[in-house]
Amino acid sequence: MKKVLNFLLIIVFLAGVVTLNSCKKDEIPVVTTTAASGVTTTTAVSGGNVTDDGGAEVTARGVCWGTSANPTISGSKTTDGKGTGSFSSNLTGLTPGTKYYVRAYATNSVGTAYGNEIDFTTTALAGATVTTNEVTVFSYTTATAGGNVTATGGDAVTARGVCYGTTANPTISGTHTEDGTGIGAFTSNLTGLTSGTKYYVRAYATNSTGTEYGAQVEFTTLAVTEPDVSTGAVSSITDVAAKVGGNVTATNGGAITERGICWGTSENPTVDDGSAEAELGDGTGTFTADLTDLTMGTTYYVRAYAENSAGISYGDAVIFNTLLRDADDNLYEVVKIGSALWMAENLATTKYNGGGDIPTGHDNAAWAALSTDAYCWYGGSIDNKELYGALYNWYAASNANICPTGWHLPTDAEFKNLEMALGMTPEQADGSSWRGTDQGTRMKSESGWASDGNGTNSSGFNAVPAGYRNYDGGPFENAGKVAYFWTSTEDSPRAMIRQLANTQNGVQRQNADKRAGKSIRCVKN
Repeated sequence: MKKVLNFLLIIVFLAGVVTLNSCKKDEIPVVTTTAASGVTTTTAVSGGNVTDDGGAEVTARGVCWGTSANPTISGSKTTDGKGTGSFSSNLTGLTPGTKYYVRAYATNSVGTAYGNEIDFTTTALAGATVTTNEVTVFSYTTATAGGNVTATGGDAVTARGVCYGTTANPTISGTHTEDGTGIGAFTSNLTGLTSGTKYYVRAYATNSTGTEYGAQVEFTTLAVTEPDVSTGAVSSITDVAAKVGGNVTATNGGAITERGICWGTSENPTVDDGSAEAELGDGTGTFTADLTDLTMGTTYYVRAYAENSAGISYGDAVIFNTLLRDADDNLYEVVKIGSALWMAENLATTKYNGGGDIPTGHDNAAWAALSTDAYCWYGGSIDNKELYGALYNWYAASNANICPTGWHLPTDAEFKNLEMALGMTPEQADGSSWRGTDQGTRMKSESGWASDGNGTNSSGFNAVPAGYRNYDGGPFENAGKVAYFWTSTEDSPRAMIRQLANTQNGVQRQNADKRAGKSIRCVKN
């Protein structure tokens, strides 16, 4: 009986519990708010955790925020799913440098519940960060600069570049470049600069907060210097004219305003010393001048020149000698040896300077008997004129008009000066017979001498082995082996001469019979 009673009591208790549970009402959910993270100028991350749905399904959840406390879902909010559990919310479109209040929310059929309130402040906008590159590439009027925007300051960089000028700390109110937008490195081309000038440069970057500048760097443009110009070879030389050129190879930063050739009989002619000059345009490159109205048988110095804003520069001086013309219009090369100008070829005139034929056409006996002026060609053949010139007896050679105007038959002393200019000692020069060391070799031509007797012609005298006409019986002898040259100096009853031979390295000084036929080399007065 007692067991039956206990069983009945348990049934009554359970029935009461069921009755009580069936009478309980639903509630709003329970939610907490997650602290803000990842805060930028316009965004942040928050979220929450729905820990109890309140007995009814959570149909919406998220966070709401605003600039006033206790924000609700009637303002800005996110929607981040439904149900219980944690969630993450992305807040966007925020205002930089602003304090925001945030609460998580959760909604079920009963209503909306809010979590605890948190707050955060978005990052304030700042100026961009920019660095200035060193200027390592520059010329006379241009340079390459640049910079690097390493941080935007939280806002779009709407302009960047470099500003530059001749005073420190240049700004965008002065001369500047515009080199795009945004973050990153950039290159700036600076133009219109002044040569030889110090410039200051700063990179800049602009966003909505203003313009920021990088550190200042400086450089100096190349200074304009005088141009580079060279003098060309002289060509087409006659007795009164020549052709010479030049080449302007570098402007060195300044436009070539004038170029040309200057020349004269003194070393290193200039455009300001009264030397003749020819202006030949402007710019770089080669140019050619015709030199006219020159004096025959004269040494000239010629230099190309070029001018820019820095001044005038000159090429190296080139030296040349005009040809010498005789009474027959024969032309001769001339050479400077020591301080004297000598003919570099044997005289071949048949007329005296100023008029009058020199007698010729003598047979051997008539030649040997002469005591008056005469000339001949070696072997009696004019075919030898071009190679050997003419042979003259001393009576013709000593005539004051035998040489072209301004020239004369050299004295014995003038031949000594020539020999000493080639290295012969004064004592040797005063001696007789064969003297010196290699002076004869240096005077002889490089070809035409028999038995390997050629010279080096390092002196430019270019003596050819013209032979001679013997005063004794009048025969022609030793062409290819010897050369004889008259002087105006008498050694009565004979006259002084010089001899070169294929078997000798020196120079012979002796006298000779005035009737002999020998070569002539004139020297300038």
